[in-house]
Parts: sequence; C-alpha cells; structure tokens
Amino acid sequence: MEAVSYTAQWTAAARALESERTGDAMFEDPFARALAAPRGFELLDKYGGGGLVPFIAIRTRYFDDSVETVLRDGDVRQVVLVAAGMDTRAFRLTWPAGTTVYEIDHEALVEEKRARLARLGAEAAVERVEVKADLAQDWLPALKRAGFDPARPTLWIAEGLMFFLTEEQVVHLLRTLGSASAPGSWLAVDFVSKALLRSPFSQSFLKGLKEDGTPWLFGTDEPEDFLAASGWKVRDLREPGDPGAGEGRWPYEVQPRDRRGVARSWLVRAEYAGS
Repeated sequence: MEAVSYTAQWTAAARALESERTGDAMFEDPFARALAAPRGFELLDKYGGGGLVPFIAIRTRYFDDSVETVLRDGDVRQVVLVAAGMDTRAFRLTWPAGTTVYEIDHEALVEEKRARLARLGAEAAVERVEVKADLAQDWLPALKRAGFDPARPTLWIAEGLMFFLTEEQVVHLLRTLGSASAPGSWLAVDFVSKALLRSPFSQSFLKGLKEDGTPWLFGTDEPEDFLAASGWKVRDLREPGDPGAGEGRWPYEVQPRDRRGVARSWLVRAEYAGS
C-alpha cells in the first residue's frame, strides 16, 4: 500500500468534493484535492454509493464543531488526532491561543503529508506536533516524548478509525485514551451500527473495502453503553441528518432510535468520567 493509506486518500477526496460545492459547502479544505493523490478519487468512485460522500462531509463538519465547542466551553488546550491521516484542521480552523495539536500516524504517512503541505505553502494556524508511531503498538510513550502532558485535559479525535478495528482493539484504544486523560478530557468519535455491517445495502461498499485490505470490522448498536464501559460518558450523540449533523444534506430519512435493526452511523462527543 502507498505511504498514504487508501482510507486517507478517499476521505480527502470526499472533503475536496464538499469544499468545491458552490454556495452551501459545510466547510472549506483547500488542501484536500492535493492530499487525495494518487488514488483518492478513483477509490471514492469505487466505494461511493450509499451516501458515503455526504457522510464524510457531515462527519467532518460535526468534528469541526466539536473542536470549537470543547475548546470554547472548557480548559482544553491539548488536542490529539489519533490516526490523523490527511486531516488539515491544524491549518484550516481557528484555534484559541495556547493550543497544541498532536497528529499521530505512521512514519511514512507523516512524512508524505509534510512534503505535500510544504509544496502547497500551507502554514499551520496552531502549534502542530507530528508524532510518528505505530498505533498497533504502544504509542503513548512517543506522544509523551513529543510534549503531550497527561495531567492536562485533552480533546482526543478518533475520526473514521473505529470501523477498521476489532471490538477488542476498540476497547483497548478507549481505555488507553482514558488512561492518559485528565479530568475535563473529551473524545470526539464516530461508529457505525452492527446493523449497518449486516445490511444488504452496505455489502457492495464493504466488499470493496475488504478487497483493498481495509475491511470494516466493528459496529455497535448501543454507543452510550459501549463507551460507558470504558469510562466515557456520552454528552452529545447524533446521526447524519439530525439537527447539528447535516440536517437537510443527508439523502435518507433519519429513523427513530427505538426502531431496531437500522443501519446507522453515530457521531459522538463524550467526556471522560473515570474508570
């Protein structure tokens, strides 16, 4: 696989398409098209059914809003992007003074992203620290060596990550984040439902991901309970199409929560409540 993972490529391509909408774009990422190379748009065409492009747009805006809300309403000035990929929030958002953004990903991707952004003349709008680490190993020591202070409250951003992990790996990650979270720490994260992974309407998309070596493995139908088991208290939970989560832009009807067996995507802000 390329230094830039397939996932990072096609999510960047989706952000580029949203940024280039006329009149009603939910955000502007001027770097996304260049960061989607070499195969982002090709892969997006391959996977692109089932609302994938609007979902990534809605998710991006929800996470943008989560950064603004958490940093405005609390003492958080330390933000960690777990599996940062081609995320450009450090370059395109407005940040409070004194904030540091840590971006964790594998070495080849970090270096390729740095080179591309340099060619684009991009300048970070916040103190930005690259952390080269294998997220399949113990990555916290590398984060701490980069200056991260677990005694200070943190906003952890795990965007578009949990689907690719097993349930055991997701639980381990959530507990690892909790172990480094001071009081007042937050998590912005997204999941899909188990029903989505079983839905016949998802199978073509999921088959393409599996063929490319990036299968979706994990889903939960009860995100509040699942997160609470690892010490995270859900404070905001929405589905695409809800108010504050792409209302009017989601192509499907939002189903009542009590309807079982529905394919869903969850957008979540949770506060660390302790083990």
